[in-house]
Amino acid sequence: MTCIKRVFSKRPPLKVERLFGAVFTSCRCLHAELVRHESCGLPIVHHSKYACDLPPDHRFPMGKFPRMLHFLIKDQVITEGQVWVPEIASKDLLSRVHTEEYLNNFLNGKLNEQEQRRTGFPWSEGIVRRCRYETGERNTLMRSARTVKYHTFSLSLLLTGGTVLAAEVALQRGLACSTAGGTHHAFPGYGSGFCLLNDLAVAAKYLMENSTCRRKVLIVDLDVHQGDGTAFIFKEEPCVFTFSVHCGKNFPLRKQHSDLDISVEDGLGDEEYLSTVEAHLPWLLDTFHPDLVLYDAGVDPHWEDELGRLRLTDQGLYWRDLYVIKAAVSRGVPVAAVVGGGYSRDIDKLALRHSIVHRAATQVWRECGM
Repeated sequence: MTCIKRVFSKRPPLKVERLFGAVFTSCRCLHAELVRHESCGLPIVHHSKYACDLPPDHRFPMGKFPRMLHFLIKDQVITEGQVWVPEIASKDLLSRVHTEEYLNNFLNGKLNEQEQRRTGFPWSEGIVRRCRYETGERNTLMRSARTVKYHTFSLSLLLTGGTVLAAEVALQRGLACSTAGGTHHAFPGYGSGFCLLNDLAVAAKYLMENSTCRRKVLIVDLDVHQGDGTAFIFKEEPCVFTFSVHCGKNFPLRKQHSDLDISVEDGLGDEEYLSTVEAHLPWLLDTFHPDLVLYDAGVDPHWEDELGRLRLTDQGLYWRDLYVIKAAVSRGVPVAAVVGGGYSRDIDKLALRHSIVHRAATQVWRECGM
């Protein structure tokens, strides 16, 4: 089933250098004098507090986040000097998307048992802190991890946070990746499906509302599960286009209407999946003309994923990520990528699978001379 947003910009697409140049000008008037340019590699957003303690045998693979960064550095895909660190998100930032009642209950440990079961997480101060770092906000100070090592930052010196930071850095440099994010099942008034705060929605709202002319954001959600919370939040917003390719018979049972929903059958493999993405993404980029792509690169379409039901391979995920990022960057559209969902008891194997998007992004960064 498809549902297409009626309002499209008539603005012609810009060349890569023109678009990024225009974006840089907009960013400079906010805080460019505080940005350090020492690191020339792909920006990677990470924080040690992306992980927190969960009860033994909990289904959510929290340990994948630090292992992701470990493998990227160990395999020399990135260096420590490419790592940017987010600051914790403020309540004001989160309130752009979430209701006052929900934020008060969530931040202060007042979610009832039923609400906690719906999220999949028992409430703790650690889970609140983790979600707020994952979402993040713009601080008055930004600096590269080459200037100050990421593991020595105090809170007062932390970078723009999480997905918001990745989006802002992408606007400045053309491409950035987080090692977390993609919590697309969170609604304004409640969390759901391991998603407590909708980082994609908060980032999109922040970028729209913090520019002289409202930026247009294309959310490309290739997690195996439909981003129902994101679709609901932006159903009446013409400056955000939500595009989802998901397994139709998977969670959530009750789907929302994205601007473009592509529901695929169980067991879909690499070739058919990639053909589906290729049939729609170029048209969206050339018609909607976004100022930024927020890319949810969930790895749960993988054939080994515990919650997936599709049949993509590691190579298929790599081709997918490479295609999405190249399609946008070649048109002069910045991309901020988040890792989305992925579920396995083998944490190291899962972390390596999640690092595929960072490896693909690194290849695009080098090939495009970014």
